[in-house]
Amino acid sequence: MKYLAAVRETNTVTIVCGTRPELIKLAPLIDHFGSACTMIYTGQHYDRSMYSLIRRDVPEPGAFHELELGGLRRGDQLGRAVSAIDGVFALQRPAAVIVQGDTTSALAGALAANACDVPLVHVEAGLRSYDRAMPEEHNRVLIDHLSDLCCAPTSLNRHNLLAEGVADGRIVVTGNTVVEALAHALPSQDEEDAALADLGLKRDRYVLATIHRPENVDDAHNLSTILRELGELPLPVVLPLHPRTAQRVSAFGLEGLLHGLQVIEPQPYRTFLALAHGSAVIVSDSGGIQEEVSVLKRPVVVVRRSTERPEIEGTFGTLVPPGPGVGSAVMPWLDDVEGHRAALREIASPYGTGSPSAQIADAVRALIGRVGELV
Repeated sequence: MKYLAAVRETNTVTIVCGTRPELIKLAPLIDHFGSACTMIYTGQHYDRSMYSLIRRDVPEPGAFHELELGGLRRGDQLGRAVSAIDGVFALQRPAAVIVQGDTTSALAGALAANACDVPLVHVEAGLRSYDRAMPEEHNRVLIDHLSDLCCAPTSLNRHNLLAEGVADGRIVVTGNTVVEALAHALPSQDEEDAALADLGLKRDRYVLATIHRPENVDDAHNLSTILRELGELPLPVVLPLHPRTAQRVSAFGLEGLLHGLQVIEPQPYRTFLALAHGSAVIVSDSGGIQEEVSVLKRPVVVVRRSTERPEIEGTFGTLVPPGPGVGSAVMPWLDDVEGHRAALREIASPYGTGSPSAQIADAVRALIGRVGELV
């Protein structure tokens, strides 16, 4: 990476991220800022197949810095990312830094912005699981309390922030950019039909599953139990296999449990949405999917001990801990698939409508204006 010889003040915003979900949700915001946006990509998702999907799914910012810090232990990755991002800021200071969510990359960007005294914006602020066993819970709390602007998706998230003493003037409720990212990427009916046909699937006659969180895949018992539960469901189960999950399956010798599933490679976002929209039910530990189903109007069984997105519980989602209850939590969604579809279509997404990214962009510009910069 080449830098100028001296610190240069800029009127750009810098987005720091390192995973595919971050980039998907930030894509509408990148569009708003265009050439006034610089991106620092840490490489936290370092698998090359995943990376090619990441670069395909997002628009081009004004400038792109890649740090290639994947494949490291969490603490090592965090430390190196903070140092590398600080180096970028030291030579090209942005008007504001934007981070999204609760990843190691987001925390690194927040710490580096704080160290360089650059205004910090947290997109997707105020989410809480109140589960201290989740590394992400620590990340999101730290980022929120470092941020000059907390963009909360829902009023519940705003309440969480206020309860922790975050000043009301630092909070704006914006909705979640996932609603417009998904609307932009949602395939046509013909594209969805083609995606299902390529895999030999029939609409409403299969289950889509995604499992990758450490609590599920780093524990051999949990992972084997989840795979067995999926394999015993009465419908075909399509499993886009996350690189982390594939590594753990191999390390634990669980390859045999994949034989009863339709295992496929991670898919481009557009194709994944086609599979999600055509499924009878989704089984997942992903935070983003919990939001996406509220737009797709599909049910999800969330395989986790806790969730930071309780807004969908009892409507679009059912929370179940990793274990033998996974299959029994899926079955009620299969008794009347068309009826469940119709009922969910009548429920509004708790994550807003329209353009949350426009609200975020306006709030960022207002923040920058208050500190004497212009974007």
